[in-house]
Amino acid sequence: MPADSEVHDEISRVLTVTAHPDDVDFGAAGTIAGFVERGIEVTYLVVTDGDAGGFDRELDNRGMGELRRGEQIAAAKAIGVTDVRFLGYADGTVEPGLGLRRDIARVIRQVRPDLVITHSPERNYAVVYPSHPDHRAVGGAALDAVYPDARNPYAFPELLRDEGLDAWTVREVWLTGGPSPDHYVDITDVLDRKLAALHAHVSQVSHRDDFDDFVRSRWSALARAGGLPEGRYAEAFQRVPTA
Repeated sequence: MPADSEVHDEISRVLTVTAHPDDVDFGAAGTIAGFVERGIEVTYLVVTDGDAGGFDRELDNRGMGELRRGEQIAAAKAIGVTDVRFLGYADGTVEPGLGLRRDIARVIRQVRPDLVITHSPERNYAVVYPSHPDHRAVGGAALDAVYPDARNPYAFPELLRDEGLDAWTVREVWLTGGPSPDHYVDITDVLDRKLAALHAHVSQVSHRDDFDDFVRSRWSALARAGGLPEGRYAEAFQRVPTA
């Protein structure tokens, strides 16, 4: 597999497309912290507000959504990302239809990224939580938005006609949480920033006293799977070329 530097040198702009606040931080915050350090522009697109997730029973869906949007913005700040966008779909009910594909294609044409990072649309039978139905729906819609929608000037013609958004070809997609990772990014030197981003999601992680130990155990196991030396931490992706 190519060294991280060889892959990352080809990237100048990145768009992440995830289902819920915190998904990008569990899946890719360390990798994104490395991108930001290299001067790569990163935009977060979050499809839902996460209004159906959390442990505070006193909050209704609207209150939870507002809370989680704020947590995601704070988490992004910990990584150095300032462009965070929300589509406002209802948490737990996302379907990979034409409307979602158009909304993602719109942002792809606005941001014009070299790389899109999103969920794998495949179910992972080894670890259940990456296969949340919203994750799989968003991953599938994002892949369809990358190809063919964003690059095809005849797809969703209103994006060009009404919004002036020209077609754009994304060079590569990296999938998180899937059953077939083939690219491992060493995040050891930025693990503290990944942890800071994750801790910003208070509504999701504060109930776990062992959370830091869980993170270190999980991402050290990924490093071992990727052939990295003992004591290293890694995030895992499946690389999907789109040319």
